[in-house]
Amino acid sequence: MSKTVHIIAGPTASGKSARSMALARERDGVIINCDSIQIYAALPILSAQPSAADKEEILHCLYGTLSPDEPCSAGNWREMAVPVIESVLKEGRTPIICGGTGLYIKTLMEGLSPIPDIPQEVRERAASRQKELGNPAFHEALSARDPVMGERLHPYNTARLVRAWEVLEATGKSLSEWQALPLEGPPTDWRFEMEVILPERDVLYERCNTRFLQMLGGGALEEVEAFGQALEEGTYRAGTPVTKTLGFTHLYDYLQGRKSKEEAITLSQGETRRYAKRQVTWFRNQI
Repeated sequence: MSKTVHIIAGPTASGKSARSMALARERDGVIINCDSIQIYAALPILSAQPSAADKEEILHCLYGTLSPDEPCSAGNWREMAVPVIESVLKEGRTPIICGGTGLYIKTLMEGLSPIPDIPQEVRERAASRQKELGNPAFHEALSARDPVMGERLHPYNTARLVRAWEVLEATGKSLSEWQALPLEGPPTDWRFEMEVILPERDVLYERCNTRFLQMLGGGALEEVEAFGQALEEGTYRAGTPVTKTLGFTHLYDYLQGRKSKEEAITLSQGETRRYAKRQVTWFRNQI
């Protein structure tokens, strides 16, 4: 008997969360995050994580799970998501994957190269080494040990650099060697039902603009101020993925006096619209 895994995908501000909530009410569902920023325990308002009311009504998993300094590749996410999905199915409930990180979704549906589990201490050492060296030097060190992955990876793609390093450390083989092997797919009794929400461009852009203003009204600026202070104090490394949250850089610049508030809002809204456009293109071409 097949086990159904629902996927609600689409660009930012498309209405994925509302649709997932509605489906969860209908199907006794559990919502599982598939967003590369929402997985971090930081900036919940600016990254549009579920509200406290939503989490109280419906069980949400893998939101705010990782420390801002922990790297998270598609493989890392899949390692976390598969046991959660299996647990939900075992309880007779409906797993609902919700998010806009297309590579995570593709990895879940198509599988990964059969890389052995990487011990937590190895992952921590790799992340620590990256933090110690900084990206350019860390990329150089990786390239010296693994020229193939060094050539493939951009010096500032932190998550993938750390992943390549930890795989080499743990297995003695380049990530490129593992990636050349046949994929290990999802459990054979899983059946995926995917709904991709792609609003008309004008509607989507207006939603992006409106939601950003709502975030500001809900406390996003205060979040940015607190997280920026933590960065200045060295609580988190400068290259943490959380700083890629849409709007963070521009709002932080405003708080530092480098931009006006109006400029920061306009630039943040534009950044959000462009990101949504890229997501739409990806989903139309890949799914």
